[in-house]
Amino acid sequence: MAKTGMYVGLDIGTTSVKVVVAEFIEGQMNIIGVGNAKSDGLNRGIIVDIDKTVNAIQRAVRQAEEKAGIQIKSVNVGLPANLLEVENCQGMIAVSSESKEITDEDVRNVASAALVRSTPPERQIVAILPQEFTVDGFEGIKDPRGMIGVRLEMFGVVFTGPKTIIHNTRKCVEKAGLTVNELVIMPLALTETVLSDGEKDFGTIVIDMGGGQTTTSVMHDKQLKFTHVNQEGGEFVTKDVSIVLNTSFNNAEALKINYGDAYPERTSVSEEFPVDVIGKSEPVKVDERYLSEVIEARVEQIFKKSKEVLDEIDALELPGGVILTGGGASLPGVVDLAQEIFDASVKLYVPNHMGLRNPVFTNVISIVEYSAQLNDIYHIAKGAIPGEKIKTSPSIAVQQEVQYDTYADSVQEDYDDSEIHESGEKVTGKIKDFFSNIFD
Repeated sequence: MAKTGMYVGLDIGTTSVKVVVAEFIEGQMNIIGVGNAKSDGLNRGIIVDIDKTVNAIQRAVRQAEEKAGIQIKSVNVGLPANLLEVENCQGMIAVSSESKEITDEDVRNVASAALVRSTPPERQIVAILPQEFTVDGFEGIKDPRGMIGVRLEMFGVVFTGPKTIIHNTRKCVEKAGLTVNELVIMPLALTETVLSDGEKDFGTIVIDMGGGQTTTSVMHDKQLKFTHVNQEGGEFVTKDVSIVLNTSFNNAEALKINYGDAYPERTSVSEEFPVDVIGKSEPVKVDERYLSEVIEARVEQIFKKSKEVLDEIDALELPGGVILTGGGASLPGVVDLAQEIFDASVKLYVPNHMGLRNPVFTNVISIVEYSAQLNDIYHIAKGAIPGEKIKTSPSIAVQQEVQYDTYADSVQEDYDDSEIHESGEKVTGKIKDFFSNIFD
């Protein structure tokens, strides 16, 4: 059940920055404000220009504030899966209170015990996700507070990410005059919110096609099992069209949106449209089939890279099939091409909110929904992370409490194309070992 209150989600994407303000009343979400601003400060999902990113955040926030009629002070920010790592963790303590009744402090202390580890200097803990507690040998407890016991154990997972990405994200939000309430790991939010209970349980693949990168996630047994990031997205399709047709990037984007199709069999060579070609005084006629073949080549390459890593873990055998979302997935013909390449059931996820029925808004809506659905245990355990402040009340503008209850394993990939293949080989053995029995 979603908490009653107001939540703000911020998605800092390669092509645009999106903000959504939502009010939850008895579990029902009502979106009351939306902001969407063009982003120039990111490359392949990574912040490369802080000032430009800050400007885009401020513009998107102002739009959302005007529509919602509130002042936004703090936000839940989506964090991409780039170079994300996860480890199992376990902690055990003696219950501190004289009455032996387990309190918030005991939960925080056992989380601290689970975090006694050596973290490389270039990495930072993003979140600790408690999965279950054991009280005096009794297992499977989700919330031990109020119980009587002498010994408390916690089992969970710890996510770490590059300090550079985390710092730059926080820096941009704070420089925009906002407080980072929570960093929401996007694959967790997506799989938890776009999938039905059956799809989470039996196993489903979610492919998020963003502007600068494509993220492939696998959920099975109601846990996020796997995440892979491919540093190609919708912008690469536009660049291909620009190069092949010798036209500007803006013209190529317009052509892709107005005439593009990722499945050439659906197009016609007799249907033509004018293209402003650099160096030509008059527009050049180009047929739909030719444009579609240019688009198909890049989208096919993106899907084949995802298929390679999914085949490593036999994920395509899961009954839930593939769900596509993100701005790149809204292009006509993408679903047909995906079905052909993955040889599995494929469908497109579109948010069902008035005015936002476009896959480009899936991420930011997922941030809001995911934040509202979560309980207090994560919030308490988060206080054990070095540098995190213990929050006792929601902000004036928005109430935001976040709990993660899923498990993920992320493949490391370097941003430099020349290093991606090598990095992929390094993790292949780990993938095979970790998933050897999951999909049996």
